[in-house]
Amino acid sequence: MTVADRAPVPPSVRRWAIIALALGGFGIGTTEFVAMGLLPNIAGTLGISEPTAGHVISAYALGVVVGAPLIAALTARVPRRTLLIGLMVAFTVGNLVTVLAPSYGLLMAARFVAGLPHGAYFGVAALVAAHLAGPRDRAKAVGKVMLGLSVANVAGVPMATWLGESLGWRSAFALVVVIGLATIVALMRSLPPLADMRVTNPMTELGALARPQVWFTLLIGVVGFGGMFAYYTYLNSALTTVAGVPVSLVPVAMMLFGLGMVSGNIVGGILADRSVPFGILAGLIATSVSLALFALTLQNAWAAMILSYAIGLSGASTIPALQTRLMDVADDAQTLAAALNHSALNIANAAGAWLGGLVIAAGHGYRAPSMMGAGLAVAGIAVLGLALFTGRRRGPRPQSMVGGVATVLDR
Repeated sequence: MTVADRAPVPPSVRRWAIIALALGGFGIGTTEFVAMGLLPNIAGTLGISEPTAGHVISAYALGVVVGAPLIAALTARVPRRTLLIGLMVAFTVGNLVTVLAPSYGLLMAARFVAGLPHGAYFGVAALVAAHLAGPRDRAKAVGKVMLGLSVANVAGVPMATWLGESLGWRSAFALVVVIGLATIVALMRSLPPLADMRVTNPMTELGALARPQVWFTLLIGVVGFGGMFAYYTYLNSALTTVAGVPVSLVPVAMMLFGLGMVSGNIVGGILADRSVPFGILAGLIATSVSLALFALTLQNAWAAMILSYAIGLSGASTIPALQTRLMDVADDAQTLAAALNHSALNIANAAGAWLGGLVIAAGHGYRAPSMMGAGLAVAGIAVLGLALFTGRRRGPRPQSMVGGVATVLDR
């Protein structure tokens, strides 16, 4: 079935479907980050040290990295609507077990299970949103789905953290369970049948791993985003020890960062619909500049707060373009490629925090993670240039009608 043959999706159906998909992203974003602010509570309840409690964050990230390719490949034949609902059911169950976990071991297992659907959900949700929006507005639709993840940093995480501090950390994850249940209902009511979306098979999806352009795009995410996560991991200490910002105002900086991410998803979708490579390039250049300015002006509290918004905006603006490029270069293995984007971003998260810790431990202070992040964004630009160069050397490839959307695979 071609784009011309496919009946247009009514705007109201498309709008509510994308809202439902974004609601799932809101729940996923909330559960991913809320544990960071509740580690002392978790440690105290389970009788473990705070560093040991921090392993529940690693368990979730490991679930994302493992689950994205595994689920995307194994569920290749499952209709997209059924798959999205099933992934949200698994996510909700994982968080329900988190609420009920009586021991550290079971809590670790629950966080791993809750992380498994993360990448596959976002990958399939991006494909569905692009399919519903059509070729002209697909990146904007992808950006709107990713908006749920950004809004979680502004509203979901603070709300869940406050609930966890007031009623115990389990109540924070109980809120996520409620969001998960609401998403399941919303998906069942708003998603059309999607019968015209193409399904594949495990071997076809695994074929994405043989495509150099897929690996180049994933590497752009790992390298280019590592610096933003290095900045975010040590933002509290940078603001309080260098900029002299009171501890009470650190949440304001984090909220500004989250608002920047919300704006970035919208701006990034618009840029990517005009040109995917330009959307990536513009985002990485802006990320490098804003991180460098943050490091250089950190002693000025006002500048640091404003640049927190700029860093969130520039970093998030790259995500719709990266997600769309993965869908383009994967040919008929789009589900696995789109899901792998979130594995790459979680690797960037872990690597950025680790590298930021290394430069601080080496005695370079709390400016260093942001300056290093600026360099990583420049390295991401170099990877993008190499990807475009090698793609052009192979020559233009024919257009492919994947998921009802015509794409030029090597643009």
